[in-house]
Amino acid sequence: MRLSYEDLSRSGGADLGVSRPFLVDQERIDRFADLTEDHQWIHVDRALAAKSRFGSTIAHGYLTLSLVAAVLSELLVVRDAAFAVNYGLDRVRFPAPLRSGASVVGTARVVAATSLPGCVQVVVRVEMREGPADKPVCVADSVLRFYQSLPEEGHDSRTHPAYH
Repeated sequence: MRLSYEDLSRSGGADLGVSRPFLVDQERIDRFADLTEDHQWIHVDRALAAKSRFGSTIAHGYLTLSLVAAVLSELLVVRDAAFAVNYGLDRVRFPAPLRSGASVVGTARVVAATSLPGCVQVVVRVEMREGPADKPVCVADSVLRFYQSLPEEGHDSRTHPAYH
């Protein structure tokens, strides 16, 4: 959905749609394991994971969660915002495993939009699903802040609470 900065504060309840599919194959899982130094066997040991209740390796929860950023950048475009920041996450859950080789799609809905001094804070509920599966593999409320202008020159964003 493409919104203007002005429309953003009135976007509560808006359905943002469905993302493109993201393939989560073993190569992606292995690269993520290397980047995060999380080599737990359920993610990287194909032989042992095949004997588990999952029947194969599964993606790290944090790998699945990291795809939320791609979903949001695709589904929520604020055309006249100067920039946006990830302010945090609320209520992150992984109700079902994401098996290696699966594709996931994300759906998103604006839960709340609040005008704050200098920005609009938006809470977006994102659900990641492996195809038409009944249970999502990840549900997270992403908190974003959209700014209409850049910080003033000489402004130290490291010490200003609006930019954390």
